[in-house]
Amino acid sequence: MSWELGEHVGRHYAVLFHYALPDDAGSAELREAMSTPARGTENPDAVVTHLPGASVLAALVPDEDPNLEPTVHIHSHDEPVVPYEIMRWFMEQAADQVERCRTAFEQGGPEAVE
Repeated sequence: MSWELGEHVGRHYAVLFHYALPDDAGSAELREAMSTPARGTENPDAVVTHLPGASVLAALVPDEDPNLEPTVHIHSHDEPVVPYEIMRWFMEQAADQVERCRTAFEQGGPEAVE
């Protein structure tokens, strides 16, 4: 599992990448990023300022059938506002995830994506 951080007008966001086993799909999730202490107790030299929080949106990319369309799911009950620039950034990340999944499928079938 990996993530990328983005910032817009002082608010931080993360796009988290992982494989969603129940959906048989690659996933890119937009999350609000939560600030953390600059130095962790497990590794005092680490500089992690933000970690992914709760999911707001998830782009699911089916990998067992390249003809299935990717979908975007909303994961929030409190209707968060997502700034336009962050939505564009997330959709670029989701498009990259689609490309990675489809390339992996073409090169070795669905087991290559996992």
